[in-house]
Amino acid sequence: MPKAPKGKSVGQEKKVIHPYSRKAAQITRKAHKQEKKEKLKNEKALRLNLIGEKLQWFQNHLDPKKVGYSKRDACELIERYLNRFSSELEQIELRNSFKDRQGRRHCSREAAIRQTLEREQRQYQAHGLEIPDILNADNLKTFREWDFDLKKLPNIKMRKVCASDAVPKKFSNGLSSDVEETLQPKRTVLPLNCIDM
Repeated sequence: MPKAPKGKSVGQEKKVIHPYSRKAAQITRKAHKQEKKEKLKNEKALRLNLIGEKLQWFQNHLDPKKVGYSKRDACELIERYLNRFSSELEQIELRNSFKDRQGRRHCSREAAIRQTLEREQRQYQAHGLEIPDILNADNLKTFREWDFDLKKLPNIKMRKVCASDAVPKKFSNGLSSDVEETLQPKRTVLPLNCIDM
């Protein structure tokens, strides 16, 4: 009669791990680390998608004839960007104006749009909305050549533009520098040797 082969792989099943053992702690740490890595990866992908959508909108709305943009042109482009949901909001309000049904339709979509618009408007008014650097001709050329690949996003230079950038600096306080000079009396400075003592 043949003998059964002896060895670790034959006849032995995996041992049950005690819940308070070091091995169990290692396994749980490894699982937590993997979950954290997946969560960060998903958050980064979501953030890159949002930035990619914004950049795609700006690229689609650039004037192909312009070689460079001024700050005022960039602010006008941002104003158009902030009003990009206006037609969708009008359609939602039109659907909600009908009396055929109680309640509001598309309420969650409307709330998401309004929240996004408020956040972007606050950013634009306060410290600036981040857009591709279209003020520099070289960066504008690089941005126009972008093929919507999210891996190439770091190659695109970004710039913060705020609402106060639309107004030239010399007009920002209400008076131009020429007007201020005419309002202030001119002072003449005499050399020291001309003064009698």
